[in-house]
Amino acid sequence: MKATAKKMILPLIGCFLAAGFICPSVSHGAARLLATPNISLQVGSGEGGLSTTIQIVILLTVLTVAPAIVLMMTSFTRFIIVLSLLRQAIGLQQTPPNQVLVGLALFMTFFVMSPVFNRVYTTALEPYMGKKMGEQEALSTGLKPLREFMLKQTREDDLSLFIEMSRMERPKNYDDIPTSVIIPAFITGELKTAFQIGFVIFIPFLIIDMVVASVLMSMGMLMLPPVMISLPFKLMLFVLVDGWHLLIGSMVRSFQP
Repeated sequence: MKATAKKMILPLIGCFLAAGFICPSVSHGAARLLATPNISLQVGSGEGGLSTTIQIVILLTVLTVAPAIVLMMTSFTRFIIVLSLLRQAIGLQQTPPNQVLVGLALFMTFFVMSPVFNRVYTTALEPYMGKKMGEQEALSTGLKPLREFMLKQTREDDLSLFIEMSRMERPKNYDDIPTSVIIPAFITGELKTAFQIGFVIFIPFLIIDMVVASVLMSMGMLMLPPVMISLPFKLMLFVLVDGWHLLIGSMVRSFQP
């Protein structure tokens, strides 16, 4: 049991450290704010590293930006948008609740991103904690798995758009593209993909609504809301085709190479 718990916790720790790798300026800024003339902190540990106090400050800063990292630099955006559009397509207002949708999207994100988090832990976090790697080297090494994941899901048109808006020279390869350009391009591509999936999901439920509305109008039942009649049929259709299995399986496979 202890080995299993360790395997589940270590990738999450890698995610939080990756957040620190993404925003080193925020972490060092927080450290500088605490280093006031009235506070005496030992910046060096005698071997060129950071003291325990500074490391705690950096860790606390990382925890504050970790939610934004999880939301914007992983598959969470696509999952939560598609699940929300599915609920609207069926016609349900609060079922499943927001907490259930967010929790499902979050655990699906951990499932998809676990290879990336494991790479961050094994290549950057573990050597850094073992004092086999410096801060700058750990930063660049920990960024590579996240950059590779985002680049695989980013369209070239989106990358070209943000490269043009940043007024930088055209990069020769993907390694020359700064992370500040990759992140917004990745988010833009995720929004576009999520809306495309949502459009496909809406079509069968829209057909059911149109059929029910036409039947009720032909029968002269104009005062009966079509949504009241179509909702059970949409739920039955979604259950009969095993919609959750198809939807979740398709979204997870969309991230696999």
